[in-house]
Amino acid sequence: MLALDSLIARVPLLLRYLVAAVVLCGLILAMILPRAAILRSGQEVRLEIAPVDPRDLFRGDYVVLAYRIGTVDVEPHLTTTFTRGQQVFVTLRPDATNKARAVAISAERPAVTGSDIVIAGFVTARSTCRLNEAGTRDCKLGTNAVGVRYGLESYFVPQGEGKKIELMAKARLEVVAAIAPSGQAAIKRLLIDGVPVYDEPPY
Repeated sequence: MLALDSLIARVPLLLRYLVAAVVLCGLILAMILPRAAILRSGQEVRLEIAPVDPRDLFRGDYVVLAYRIGTVDVEPHLTTTFTRGQQVFVTLRPDATNKARAVAISAERPAVTGSDIVIAGFVTARSTCRLNEAGTRDCKLGTNAVGVRYGLESYFVPQGEGKKIELMAKARLEVVAAIAPSGQAAIKRLLIDGVPVYDEPPY
């Protein structure tokens, strides 16, 4: 350890600062570049959202988002048992209004055709009530649904805008997400009444 300390001490201070700066920049790029690639070339899907909580005092305004695709029905014939925290793959299919609906869930990435697309997520609840046509939980329909998060559950907006968005009617809000071939996703833009209001820069 002493020999290493002695060797480091011989390195000029400016060079040490430069090396530290290069390492830091490399770490930042390693975090930014994968997300930027998803935003630039990922396949777009429209998702219905329901904002929950508008503010984080330490990070500025943000909206916590709940998605209709966050509850996925499990087909009766499916014998797979999902566990909390498990990675899963959800097949999305656009409905008549071009909004994505979760139509299947599996532990392995499935092959899809046509307009179907696969998004990766993690199980938050292994058994939950199914959603009715209005998108609200209805335990009378059964509890054979799985809760899933996709890493799209928070979105930062200009300061002061979070509360306004949080109070809007759910039907007015949508997210356009970009999904990479791997299934990883990122929020690309927020829509209000079908009109883009916030766009994520591709970096």
